[in-house]
Amino acid sequence: MEGIEHRTVNVNGINMHVAEKGKGPLILFLHGFPELWYSWRHQILALASLGYRAVAPDLRGYGDTDIPDSIGSYTCFHLVGDLIALLDAMTVDQEKVFVVGHDWGAIIAWYLCLLRPDRVKALVNLSVPYLRVDPTKKLVDAWRAAYGNDYYICRFQEPREIEADFAQIGTEKLMKELLAYRVPGPLLFPKGQPFGHPPESPVLLPSWLSEEDVKYYVGKFEKTGFTGGVNYYRNLNLNCELLAPWVGSQIKEPVKFLIGDQDLVYHMPGIKDYIHNEGGFKKDVPLLEEVVVMEGVAHFINQEKADEINNHIFNFFQKFF
Repeated sequence: MEGIEHRTVNVNGINMHVAEKGKGPLILFLHGFPELWYSWRHQILALASLGYRAVAPDLRGYGDTDIPDSIGSYTCFHLVGDLIALLDAMTVDQEKVFVVGHDWGAIIAWYLCLLRPDRVKALVNLSVPYLRVDPTKKLVDAWRAAYGNDYYICRFQEPREIEADFAQIGTEKLMKELLAYRVPGPLLFPKGQPFGHPPESPVLLPSWLSEEDVKYYVGKFEKTGFTGGVNYYRNLNLNCELLAPWVGSQIKEPVKFLIGDQDLVYHMPGIKDYIHNEGGFKKDVPLLEEVVVMEGVAHFINQEKADEINNHIFNFFQKFF
């Protein structure tokens, strides 16, 4: 795709596939679920043309990167360890880099800032705000209490169960359903009727997602399955315990945060209050420079509004160039 180069880097005991383009200060792009480096295709091309080195890996468990078998191999420490090893391989003298994250990539970016602030120059995060460290509150338990057992994150917890449901739906239909989903309420995944409608219901692709895009995702997930990505969710409660030493810590890097007002994350219990209340997000991230809520935009914000997101990233990082 238009000069994007691909290579494999050995990091933290696994082989990681990386897509990159451009020369200049490095921007590390971190994708979410169920995505790949490909989700950043628009940002890679744009930021590379504007004087940056855009680097987007397939994260552990995804695409052409290795997929460890053990659920316990997908904790916050493993994910950050992968990124530190990747940065060591791609930079000199442990230099700081710019980071952009979306969905799980945003969560991992927060982890990276928390655990290794010495490697991050500035951060643009999309869709998922900082989740305050509190080992007394288990995230999965909180979502189960709020939404019940059919909530997608709760359904993801039991090994092999959701994978069997995904197999029944089929990879192509599943990818279209997930990427086209724009209901601002909770994503429920009841057995037999996922997404709240009959399985045979057609999916209308949004204008920003082509059949060719879907084909790329499907080709990769047909080979790998979804277990690697789902295993991130299976470590959410464990991560709360592992991060106990960082209780009360702040994210000290300059941050810009963007979210769509139709994003299901924006409508999770307490999220709006946390983002907009002075005692919440800004307290945990004191160098939070701006929060942008994009009207009429759903979860896959960097693909739905690629040009606008590109401009936000460029304009913010130029302050620290």
